Amino acid sequence: MCTTCGCGGGETLIGGRPLRRDRAQGAPLNYRQPGEGHTHEHHQHSHASGISESRMVSIERDILAKNNGYARENRKYFSAHGIFALNLVSSPGSGKTTLLVKTIEALNGSLPLAVIEGDQQTDNDAARIRATGAQAMQINTGKGCHLDAHMVGNAAQRLDLRDDSLLLIENVGNLVCPAGFDLGEAHKVAILSVTEGEDKPLKYPDMFRAADLMLLNKCDLLPYLDFDADLAVENARRVNPDIRVIRVSATKGDGMDEWLEWVAAGCRAAKGKAVEAV
Repeated sequence: MCTTCGCGGGETLIGGRPLRRDRAQGAPLNYRQPGEGHTHEHHQHSHASGISESRMVSIERDILAKNNGYARENRKYFSAHGIFALNLVSSPGSGKTTLLVKTIEALNGSLPLAVIEGDQQTDNDAARIRATGAQAMQINTGKGCHLDAHMVGNAAQRLDLRDDSLLLIENVGNLVCPAGFDLGEAHKVAILSVTEGEDKPLKYPDMFRAADLMLLNKCDLLPYLDFDADLAVENARRVNPDIRVIRVSATKGDGMDEWLEWVAAGCRAAKGKAVEAV
């Protein structure tokens, strides 16, 4: 995974501010202390030759174990406050940001929501989200290839999320590393566009196996492409028989009602669980 993928030491910025180091690395994220962080070791490990395979596996396990601790804290917080968090994952150019913009516009203020945007550089996508009137926090990972749970927890603090709300997390465009990093979300949502190959789920099985929902996007372009939508769905279900698939066109609106109802149902369930826990 990331011990060999080539991601390196670019500084992580959240909302334009550096991610701060934690005085006690590995301590659980404290939501009562906004701005506290930890050293993002994943982007500081050595890529020098000579590291044994067993040592690399050990480093990777340590990274994932630490991330999972932060993810548990995030999930606990989201659950207690009725926040329905979705982790949107895909390759670059699948239409994630357009889908988010159209989703926000279609919801039309019917429920409180916020967006966390992950990119290596620029805040272009966060600006597109803010233009809809929704609040958005940009995370720039530098050379990093994915978001991690600590980044998301830190951004969630700065957003000051409302109870019983929707949190949409747009991960860095990458079908490899985000599959292995739990952010504390309720579901991973994989977005596959018809401008890609039908075999993407077979090429990147970990991502589609980790996702609960696949949105087959840009379906309005099918008449102009040599793309077998049924085969793409079949391939996704070969690696994950339980994955739900919704065929959508974010620009034309096809399938959006089904997607919005799925989101609304998740929000209702999250709110109900929070009430039961009180």
